Formats: sequence, C-alpha cells, structure tokens
Amino acid sequence: MNFRLSAYTAVVVILFTLVTNSVSAQNLELRTVEFSSPAVERTMKYNIVLPRGYETSSERYPVLYLLHGLTQNYTAWGLRNGTPYYAGLYDDLIVVMPDGGNSWYVNWAANESGQKNNWEDHIVIDVVNHVDENYRTIARREGRAIAGLSMGGYGSITLGLRNPGLFISIGSTSGALEHSRQIARRMRGEAPPREFPDLTPAEQAEREARRQRVNPLIGIEGFSSQVERSPLGQEFVTAEDADAYDPFKLIDKLSADQFPHIYLDCGTEDRLIAGAREFAGILINRDIPFDYMQMPGEHNADYWIQSIGRIMAVQYEVMQRALGQRPFGRNRNVN
Repeated sequence: MNFRLSAYTAVVVILFTLVTNSVSAQNLELRTVEFSSPAVERTMKYNIVLPRGYETSSERYPVLYLLHGLTQNYTAWGLRNGTPYYAGLYDDLIVVMPDGGNSWYVNWAANESGQKNNWEDHIVIDVVNHVDENYRTIARREGRAIAGLSMGGYGSITLGLRNPGLFISIGSTSGALEHSRQIARRMRGEAPPREFPDLTPAEQAEREARRQRVNPLIGIEGFSSQVERSPLGQEFVTAEDADAYDPFKLIDKLSADQFPHIYLDCGTEDRLIAGAREFAGILINRDIPFDYMQMPGEHNADYWIQSIGRIMAVQYEVMQRALGQRPFGRNRNVN
C-alpha cells in the first residue's frame, strides 16, 4: 500500500527490478574500521562496504549510512540483513554502518560518571567526518543519505531533520518514530508511566546475566555488553528536551526548501506502523513529498532483509538525481 509517493518511486521500482534481474551480485567485503570519537570519548567502530574497483579508481562516491536498532550494534546490518549483497548491486555506492549503542542517537541531557554521551554528534560529526577524511566520498549533502531500523529509523529521521544540510535523503524502516513524543507526554502527565513486565527473581537474574554478557562480535573495549552499551544518566531531563528530538515537531521547524527526501516503510503486523502512518499523514497535510511503503511483515529480520533492498534503491536514486547523474552513471570525479 502506498500513500502519496514522490516522483522517485516509479523509476526506482523499474531500476530495482532491472538491477536484481540483470546483475549477478556477490557479497562485497565487509570491513571494520576503528576510530576515536570525541563526542562520546570512546574508541568506536563502524563497518563499511566499498564498491568494486574502489582501490584502483580515482572516483568519488555517494555514501549511505545505516543505523542499527536497540540492543543491536554496528554488525547488525552486515551480518543479518544482507547489506553486502544489496550494496553489490551498485558499482558506485559506499555503505557505512556505525554503532550508536542503546543511545537512541541523541545527545544525552544528563550524564553520570563523567562519561560523554553526545550520540547525535557521534554520528553527524565524528562518523561522517572520519568517513569523509579517509575515503573518497562526495562530501556534501547531495552525496549523503541515512536510514535505519527501529531505534535507528527514529535516529535517521530525527538526525536528518535536525541537520537538514547534511543528508539529501533520510529513511526509516520499522522506525520507533514516537519515542521522544511518548517520553514528553509522560513527563507532562499526559500519558501513564511506562509499564514493565513483572519478573520473578530467577527471571530478573537471567535478564541481568544477559545484559552483562560480553558480545565478542562487537570487540569495543568497555562497550561490548548491553550494560556497557546503555548510557548512564538521563536521555531527556525535561519535556522540552524530548520535544527537541521529536520528528513530529521537527517537521514544523523546516521550510519547504530545507526538507531532505523522506522514505518510510513498516510491516503491517508491526505495532510501530501506527506511528509511520501518522507521520505520513502529517507529511501529506504539509504537502511534503515522500515515499511510503507497507507490506506484510513483523518487527524482525525477515522483514528488514526485504526492506533494505528497497531503501537502498530509493535512496541511491535520490542521490544520483541530486548529483545530476544518470542512474548507475560512472562519472564520479566529483569534488
């Protein structure tokens, strides 16, 4: 089902069909990069997929950033959701998968133990700058897109609207778009407190043991268990803090010419679809072009393996058009 689709959609559907039918894609190499992030005062990592022929080329490439969900990490998009395969369908696209812990990709309002938790700045400043400084990217708005799943969908839409000059396209699959709005409503007494399941002592002990368990796939010192990856402090101290990261409010702060392209999708059996539909309705009322898709699916990897191919096709085409390139063009000596 589609609500008010932008002009990109028909072209992208044709292109995606042609690419998947005509190209014998192979998984591209997934590389892990370690770097220092001043915004969070940690050594962090991201995964990156470079296009074929990158090492022997002098071309510059557009970049798609993919944000992971809650309790996931920078390996999620590459290991579970087929990103190296889909990236292999394109000859001229870099894909970057950073790590945001369980931060919701916001600059935390209050921190404990002196630990910096400026996770918005980690993504939009530290990660983007490190990628631009170390790889041949098209280091301007037209050459960047960002998308994410669940918490990452919320993050990509929020960061994109808060930094409209950074990304030409922002996307969400199964996004928790109501996250900060729900927190603000609870702070204002407009919604009941969040309920948590009652656990037996044994269940609580097992839960805590899981949270303490180190995930060897992450390999980040002091940041590889769920306890370590969950910031200490307060995400938002006031309702106004939460409002500042509410995508439903952020769209009222931008003029028509400031908006990036927006892509939304969600599974019809996903409880988060109500937020996606509401957000799409507001975009319709504001006369803001966007792409929306819903299809059968739940909030799980089975759905995301399908959605990543569509996200990549749409956002790739948006960048191509913004850069003045024909689809799949090879003229990449762009300053």
